[in-house]
Parts: sequence; structure tokens; C-alpha cells
Amino acid sequence: MEGSNETCVYKNKDAPVEARVKDLLSRMTLPEKIGQMTQIERVVTTPPVITDNFIGSVLNGGGSWPFEDAKTSDWADMIDGYQNAALASRLGIPIIYGIDAVHGNNNVYGATIFPHNIGLGATRDADLIRRVGAATALEVRACGAHWAFAPCVAALRDPRWGRSYESYSEDPDIICELSSLVSGLQGEPPKEHPNGYPFLAGRNNVVACAKHFVGDGGTDKGINEGNTIVSYEELEKIHLAPYLNCLAQGVSTVMASYSSWNGSKLHSDYFLLTELLKQKLGFKGFVISDWEALERLSEPFGSNYRNCVKISVNAGVDMVMVPFKYEQFIKDLTDLVESGEVTMSRIDDAVERILRVKFVAGLFEHPLTDRSLLGTVGCKEHRELARESVRKSLVLLKNGTNSEKPFLPLDRNVKRILVTGTHADDLGYQCGGWTKAWFGLSGRITIGTTLLDAIKEAVGDKTEVIYEKTPSEETLASLQRFSYAIVAVGETPYAETLGDNSELTIPLNGNDIVTALAEKIPTLVVLFSGRPLVLEPLVLEKAEALVAAWLPGTEGQGMTDVIFGDYDFEGKLPVSWFKRVDQLPLTADANSYDPLFPLGFGLNYNSSENV
Repeated sequence: MEGSNETCVYKNKDAPVEARVKDLLSRMTLPEKIGQMTQIERVVTTPPVITDNFIGSVLNGGGSWPFEDAKTSDWADMIDGYQNAALASRLGIPIIYGIDAVHGNNNVYGATIFPHNIGLGATRDADLIRRVGAATALEVRACGAHWAFAPCVAALRDPRWGRSYESYSEDPDIICELSSLVSGLQGEPPKEHPNGYPFLAGRNNVVACAKHFVGDGGTDKGINEGNTIVSYEELEKIHLAPYLNCLAQGVSTVMASYSSWNGSKLHSDYFLLTELLKQKLGFKGFVISDWEALERLSEPFGSNYRNCVKISVNAGVDMVMVPFKYEQFIKDLTDLVESGEVTMSRIDDAVERILRVKFVAGLFEHPLTDRSLLGTVGCKEHRELARESVRKSLVLLKNGTNSEKPFLPLDRNVKRILVTGTHADDLGYQCGGWTKAWFGLSGRITIGTTLLDAIKEAVGDKTEVIYEKTPSEETLASLQRFSYAIVAVGETPYAETLGDNSELTIPLNGNDIVTALAEKIPTLVVLFSGRPLVLEPLVLEKAEALVAAWLPGTEGQGMTDVIFGDYDFEGKLPVSWFKRVDQLPLTADANSYDPLFPLGFGLNYNSSENV
């Protein structure tokens, strides 16, 4: 550890941030600088790796845990161990630990899982989303992490995209409004806070990350990591607009997109990363690459890695999410600087930005976990907030065969209810991707309440609830025993490219289960999905009621609160619901707009009209 607090400006918590950055940068060697630009995955991380390589950041990928079902305190022990190694290095520069907390702190067992962004987009409630951000920040800080890779502010222009559920809407105005998650995560900056300068309110907040810059939701045919073919004017109007709102809130980091703009890969696009984001828009935080994004800059994957490092760092990437080959990355970047292919001024600019965020985030003063926050994880207050989020996210697409005879709200005191379908009692399916594992899982994967659990809790004492995942022949032959059926069907979990889908039909014979029942008994269909799916005419015709529940997370009571009538429906479609996939892409600003349900559609109990 170098120098005393008196002689080291960077150690003086009362010194201005810029003075601290300048002082610390002046003391750093090239290996220390390059170490700060290096982010590695926890599976290759040991204390000596951090100390010896001056590593600046550690992350965990989706489904990478200390061990399965590790408690929040176990995460804190692991991250504090890494942090102590960083603090033991010559200059004692703390790491910043990043985690994909995209709908709550979703990697951690027992955390509150909120609806995915597409559901939050249906709420149109910026204050609710700010509160979700604040709750998520507490649960992230409790596990020792300092940085959430959220929000995704993609404009969803084609639901065939495998990351559709990570977007709030197809409409940039709605996304701009709901970018309030940044202020929830980081805290709200004062009015006089300079635009584009990173901000963090205090120890109960986390560094946010606006992603994926820019145009990730607009790729041709919705292909993940694909090519967004639009003019600069359209890029600015549709895809760039939400970033302006994030910068105004002091967002500290921006993640570059895997995708391309008119054939130019974002990770090597100097115009977009440096001239536009940093120079024109005045972003003073740092740009982080996506996972193994540099390997994607050449064909075949991972070839000519040295050149990939060169073009991405020169384009404006400040920190590289390596995440495994850190020795190769450090060696190549060192060689590039020594050969003059990457200038020292570019390295200094990147490190200055990283240090600025670390000072703003208070990591030098409070590097270790505040264990007093452990009680916030999955706490009653946060689960109530998630339940409110679910209530407000539900979109009622149909209620009764005609407006004179609404089917909902359901009578909770009938004699017998049939609950069926692949999604009625599967918490993993209810949460979707990016929950415990990267691509999501099935079953009781964490602590929470399924739709079936919630129905059993909500009905009257004398009401019998019969559950069959798939209705048996015997049940189908005696449906007259039931007053009505609740059928829960939808998508199985997925993430990123694994979710790309050109057909968008309801999987697992969902349509067949619905029609088998709905032809004989009044049926409510609850559809769990990360995007609009094809609704067969027979399903639409036969079902008495149809609710889009999106991917609601762990708090299933939010659904029963509404379907049994304790609360009304408030959700409005955040995206246009197409009739057929051959209409795609279909957005409300299209010339020939003929959706099944338009952007903003949503019924409620007081009318058969839109909310």
C-alpha cells in the first residue's frame, strides 16, 4: 500500500473526485492500468489472480454461483474475499463486482424476483419501476456486489428476438419514461448534477448499466446479435432516445451491444462509442464490453484476438468483460500499447473513467459488504412490491364472449375449480430466463408462490381446487363437475440466442389443452410469455377470458389479486400483438398497421373498452 492518507490525494475522501482520479492515475504503472480495464469471471478468480494482475472488476455469469442455493451471506463472503485481495495490492484499488440483476438479484437463491421488463412495461408506472430499482439495489448490495447490469433499454421492434422480455416496449417514449430504474438503482441525482457524469447516492445504491448500446432490439428479423439496418435518424429517434434519459440520471456505465449497425459491429464502432456517446452526448462514465464480445469481432470466433482487442479499445471500450482469457487479454493489450497501436492517452482515458465511477460509488471508503442489509433479501416489503408489480403488469385481452357478460372477476366461492396447464405450478417457468441460471430453469428453483399456490390461498374455505398438469381422460370426461377452469400455458424459459424464434407458437401443446377444456367448460387462459405469441382463432373464440401475464416472477398472488377481483386490471400492451408471424416486424408506427391487439390495448372490469 503506497503512501499515507495525508500525502495521497486519492485516499482523501473529502478531496474532489477529479483530483482523486488524477492523483491515482499519476501513480499507476501500465500493468496496474491494464488490470483496471480487465473484468474476469469468478470461476477463474482467486485472491492471487486479483492481486498479481491488479484486476479491476469481477463478475459472475448467469448460473455461476459460489455453490447451488448459496445464501446471500455466502455471496458476500466470496466477494469480500476478492475485495480484500484487491485492497492488498500496492495502490489498494478496490474491485467493482458486477452481476446480472435484471429482474431483482435473480442469480441469488431467495432473492425477490420481479416481473421481467416487458411486464413492467405494461404497467406504464415510472415510480413503481424506480421503487423496483431501489429494492433490487438493496438486495444486490447485501450480497456484496456493487454493480447491476441493468436496465436494458432496447426498443423491441420484432418479437422473434430472443431477448424480447428484457425490453420495456417497442415505443421509445415508453422506454424513456421507464428508464427510471436507473434512479432506483443509483439514487436520484440533484437537479444541478451535470448531464452524463456518473452518480451514486450512497451505500444502499448500486452502479447501473444502460444496455446494449445501441440498436440491439432492432435487428433484421429479430436475430440476436444481428444487424440493425436503419438510417442514423431512425437510430437516434428509436434506439438512442432512452440513453439520453439514462445519461440525464447520471447512469455510471454503458454496455456495448453484440449487434451491428448497418454492418458495423458496435464493439468496434468508433463513431457510436466515442464520437457520439462520449463526445457528443458527454458521457463521463465507462463503457463495458459484453461477455466474450471481442471474440465475436473476427471469424472464426476468437481468432486474431490481438486485433480484436486493438479495434475495440480504440473504438472506445474502456473495460473488457474478458471473462476467462485474462492472461491473453493483458498480454495482448500490453503489447499493443508498447507497439503504439493503442495510445497511452487512450489507456489513461479508459482508466480515468473506471476510477471516476469507483470514487463516485464510494468503493474506496466502503469496499466491503454492509452485512446489516442481509435482512432485506426476499423481505416482506420487497415481495409486496413485486406483488404490486405483477398486479399492474397483467393485461386483460378478453373478458367474456360479449361485453354484456364478462367472465372475470372469478367467483372464489364456487364448489370446485380445475387448475391445469404446464405453467400453473412451475415457479421456474413463471420467472423465465435470467433466474438462478442464465437460460432459466423449471420447478421450485427458489422461494416464491406459483399461480396454483396463490389460487389455493385466495379461494373460499369450501372451494375445492383440483390440479392436474395435463388434464386426464377421466377429468375431460367429467368437466361438468367444475364451475370453471384456469389454464396456464406459455413459453419455457430461454435467454439470448436460445430464445430466437421464428414461429412464436405456444409450446407444449398449449393450444390443445386450452381448446380441449374451453369447448366444454368456462375457461380462463393465463398466458406466460416473454412476448406476444400466435393466438389461434379457436383459442381466442372458445376461451372466456385471456390474460397476458408475461414472466411475473416469484409473487404469484399478484395474479390472483386481480383475477378474483380484489384489484382491477391496469396493464396496457407494451408491444403490438400480431395476428400472424408473416406480419412481422409490426410496430404501431408502421404504414399498414393491422394487429390482433394494438400497442396500449388492455381491458378492465369497468368497461369492455381499453384501459
